[in-house]
Amino acid sequence: MALRDLTPPGLYRAARDQLGSIRRVYLRSNRIVKRGDFARYPETVLLLNGFFQTRNVWEVMEDRLRHDGYGVLSFDLGGVLWRYQIRSIAEQAAIIADKIEGICARTGLSRFHVVGHSMGGLIARHYVQHHGGDRRVKSLVTLGTPHHGTPTAFLGLSVTMGGLLSSSALEMLPGSALLRRLRRTPFPAAIPLTSIYSRHDLVCPWWASRLEPGPGEGHLQNRELRRVGHTGLTHDAGVYALVRAALEDASRLHAERAAR
Repeated sequence: MALRDLTPPGLYRAARDQLGSIRRVYLRSNRIVKRGDFARYPETVLLLNGFFQTRNVWEVMEDRLRHDGYGVLSFDLGGVLWRYQIRSIAEQAAIIADKIEGICARTGLSRFHVVGHSMGGLIARHYVQHHGGDRRVKSLVTLGTPHHGTPTAFLGLSVTMGGLLSSSALEMLPGSALLRRLRRTPFPAAIPLTSIYSRHDLVCPWWASRLEPGPGEGHLQNRELRRVGHTGLTHDAGVYALVRAALEDASRLHAERAAR
């Protein structure tokens, strides 16, 4: 770490890169402009935010996706003070499954991609593997997601009162029952899963995010970066380039399969 990083401005920038902007993510209203046009685009992306964050964290990513011709939707899943997400991973996956089926019935949307940040990636996996999401999801991209659990989830226990308010922090601890269940169920081979993570992520260490593909699991991919913090993964330009490449590859693959 350079000496300039130890100054108050440097430490503030580092904290914001890891945890997000207090003003833009945590203090802003969680109400966003609702857009009902996402099903009209050739490709649609569902964005799922992580533990104790709001969907405001996706502002930059959503603007970039829309600029590049993608339909985008995100959910307000509630939580502490009706805005900070802490509900259990399984509960949120079930909520998303119900919401998605209602949306598909109303709009005609049938298949879509998912990008999940941190715990949002685990919610997406649970949705795909245990709530019928495999019939809807074309691809999944996770950003700083603790696929193997993360020790920093212990800090989340203070937010959830030791697990009394929610089991989400417990579920993200290494070796949790939920993570063991996800590992026991193979991720569908027809759905590309790309894990993007950073060596400089202090909230979710790189080893916690790295997938371990077995024989024949070429649909599981890792993309490693450096010098990007945990929340920085949602708005870094280099991360977005990897996200867009993964979406484009998955869209081509899905089109090729549909044409057979």
